[in-house]
Amino acid sequence: MIRQPSRHCTVELEAVPARIGHARRLVSAQLRLWHLDALVDPAALGVTELLANVHRHARPSKQCTVELHVLLDQLTVSVHDLDPRLPLLRTAGGWETSGRGLALIAALSESWGVRPHDPGKVVWFTLPALTAAPEEARAPHTRWDTAPLEDAGADSRPRPRSARVG
Repeated sequence: MIRQPSRHCTVELEAVPARIGHARRLVSAQLRLWHLDALVDPAALGVTELLANVHRHARPSKQCTVELHVLLDQLTVSVHDLDPRLPLLRTAGGWETSGRGLALIAALSESWGVRPHDPGKVVWFTLPALTAAPEEARAPHTRWDTAPLEDAGADSRPRPRSARVG
């Protein structure tokens, strides 16, 4: 049963360090309100990275809008700023202290992207809005029988006991 097929939250702010922490706390509180506790850490980390990019790169203004949108089984987090320059995913050298933000977004999300939005752009990422407990969501799709083998000479490889689809 789908009780809330769509949920939406918008926050406007200036991407300065004190406000970035405030936005992270707002995102965390909103996700907890929606009972999406398992998404708090990755969403808060992602929004922190996107807002840090606005703080560091956006010109002429640091004004931006953070949006959270849950539609059925997916959370979309987006940040709209007023700078029309599109960011590029790059590989930072091991000695560099910055330049990993979009790579981090790509690693923690199901999908991400950038689109022009007059004025400026929107950078977004998605996370699965799971209704199951995090342990269930990460459970392997195949269970292995780990009981000791009765015959010591038998093949010692684990044997599939049952498979779960999903």
